[in-house]
Amino acid sequence: MATEAYCVKCKAKKVMQNPREEKMKNGKPILKGMCPDCGTTICRIGATK
Repeated sequence: MATEAYCVKCKAKKVMQNPREEKMKNGKPILKGMCPDCGTTICRIGATK
């Protein structure tokens, strides 16, 4: 499952490495992973499909 998210450092959409599902403080689902180029944590808010 290739999930894309926006990397703020690279200023482009990237495919997440090691995506994992988590929950924010307000209970909404979030998908967190790493940018393959710079190694920054990137997030995608919303349920996975």
